[in-house]
Amino acid sequence: MVATETRGGRKPWEVDDGLWERIERLLPVIEWRFRYPGRRRLDGRRVLCGILFVLYTGIPCRYLPQELGFGSGMTCWRRLREWNEAGVWQRLHELLLAELRAAGRLDLSRAPVDSSHLRAMKDGAATGPFPVDRGETGSKHHVIVEAHGISLAVTLTGGNRNDVTQLIPLVRAVPPIRGKRGQPLRRPKHLYADRGYDHESYRDQVRRFEITPHIARRGTEHGSGLGVHRWVVEGAIALLHWFRRLRIRWEIRVHGHRPVWVSGQFGSCWADSSSPVAV
Repeated sequence: MVATETRGGRKPWEVDDGLWERIERLLPVIEWRFRYPGRRRLDGRRVLCGILFVLYTGIPCRYLPQELGFGSGMTCWRRLREWNEAGVWQRLHELLLAELRAAGRLDLSRAPVDSSHLRAMKDGAATGPFPVDRGETGSKHHVIVEAHGISLAVTLTGGNRNDVTQLIPLVRAVPPIRGKRGQPLRRPKHLYADRGYDHESYRDQVRRFEITPHIARRGTEHGSGLGVHRWVVEGAIALLHWFRRLRIRWEIRVHGHRPVWVSGQFGSCWADSSSPVAV
């Protein structure tokens, strides 16, 4: 296997010191038992690198090479589940968004939304027949980003769900963004979407959040000009799917796939890193 290095000379599954410092303080503290302590837990940073390696290469967890020093695949899988249940990824996402806002690198003047289909190799929750792919089972990532393409929220549905049904859940899923004095930011001023979101009732619902909708209308010629603002969400989806495990869903349970794409959001938020680290 030929390893692809990032711009900083690191491999995609390597985590730099700055990012690890932020993640480490969010991890749950496990008390050491003095009586019957059992085997010492593997270092969290090495486990995280193992998780990233599996997600980047797309290999099954059980085939994670032991010689890499990341522990066993099942250790990585259990630790990922443990961190997800502790809310680590969501808190990390909110922390990085706050840092970006404090640095003046977050722009909520507008927020494009879009979705992307991913193949589901097994049936399970949040799967369904994709109408334009011969009815193959699949899921959808629905993404909302700010003006620069930084992910604000992601939802997962079955492949047969209409895009417009996730418009309001996406708006509600945007976390409160702190980083400056005063009220945390929660809503963008303008929302941009393609024809798949064209529905008057949903436009009215968006306006109730004090957001101005800009949604292309069906039956009109292409060239609405909205693509000038919408292209950044396509870049965010491409970054999310840079990891093979996010392009093809192998997990049956939703909670098995959710930590993958939730933690994947911090790749586009990590502006100070020289590599686009995304889980």
